[in-house]
Amino acid sequence: MTYRTVEEQLDRVLSQVRQHPPVAVPLDEAHGRTLRVDARAASAVPVFDNSAMDGFAVRFADVVDAAPDRPVVLTVVADIPAGSALDPAIAASEAVRIMTGAPVPADADAIVPFEDTAGGLADSLGEVTVQRAPRARGAHIRRTAEDTAVGDVVLESGALLGPRQLAALASAGIGRVEVSERPRVAVVSTGSELVAPGEPLRRGQIPESNSTLLAGLVAEAGGEVVLRRVVDDEGDGPADAVAEAQRFGADAVVFSGGVSAGAFEVVKQSLGDSMEFTKVGMQPGKPQGFGTTADGMLLFGLPGNPVSAAVSFEVFVRPALLRMQGRRSIHRPRMHLPAGTGWRTPPGRVQYLPAVIDRSDPARPVVRPATAGGSGSHLSVGLGIAEAYAIVPAETEQVSAGDLIEVMEL
Repeated sequence: MTYRTVEEQLDRVLSQVRQHPPVAVPLDEAHGRTLRVDARAASAVPVFDNSAMDGFAVRFADVVDAAPDRPVVLTVVADIPAGSALDPAIAASEAVRIMTGAPVPADADAIVPFEDTAGGLADSLGEVTVQRAPRARGAHIRRTAEDTAVGDVVLESGALLGPRQLAALASAGIGRVEVSERPRVAVVSTGSELVAPGEPLRRGQIPESNSTLLAGLVAEAGGEVVLRRVVDDEGDGPADAVAEAQRFGADAVVFSGGVSAGAFEVVKQSLGDSMEFTKVGMQPGKPQGFGTTADGMLLFGLPGNPVSAAVSFEVFVRPALLRMQGRRSIHRPRMHLPAGTGWRTPPGRVQYLPAVIDRSDPARPVVRPATAGGSGSHLSVGLGIAEAYAIVPAETEQVSAGDLIEVMEL
């Protein structure tokens, strides 16, 4: 059997992705968004020369020879807390007590920490005895723009804005940023056998878990779920869901189930004119559907088994949602680890095996299957402990312990 490659299918998907214009939002609303325009510093970091230590601002020449056996006594002429605008003059043999973050007086060119004086903080407002010289002129002074100058790029377009990134922007005086809109996504599970989790099951029924899975993955990818529906295997439920998603202004609809070769494949039957259904050389996730509406809304048809749906989302949907947001990188980082055990692989298809990373030997972590069942597409509980996918090439027939395996951390 001839399969479409994963790369070919992903190229088809990404070729249809459209980006919305960026929107300007305050930093408090930017968490989890993607930066769309380079953010440039509005103020320098640091904004002014400031003290890196609690201690005394001094003239370096006055204390260059200070040592425990030949201390230097200076007169303290001022006291500068953080937030002060004072810039007191410092004459020869004088010092100013200063706190961390306070602006350094123009006449000072070094800071002596309290720890290098005889009295420390306890007795420091009249005079101070310096017992150790600063290591050099400029010691313990944070210079203006040492980190970033006004106009410098703080973060480049495509960066994901998390807490550390937002703090960096705030420190550079940036109050608003241009970011991507969150992709609006509809999640639709198909199957007459599906019942809400926790409800009593009769013979032939199973708990519906894919919408929970896929809605969470959409949120992790920066999207917003605007519609969640379950449709059965009869009627035109998928087409109705598409129409409803369009009313919500969705950018994409993600179906799970109804795309394979069975007799009741409702997505294929309802949306055959809008989507292409094909077999991709991957396991799990062989049956795939993809298309677009006339107005450009993406339609993803993923297999219904939970592991298949999770892997398919990772391989095709997540990159599309990240590309839609202008993310700099649309793929998770990968590494190579030795296999901790052997396992079978499907002939002629790339395997995405839910896996755990065994770090019991920190010097030599290894990758293992998350469950004894391997990559069976129905093994939904194993997803709960999986922390990675082990990716095995199509030409590999058997993994042996010690083989170097490509690993995508989740």
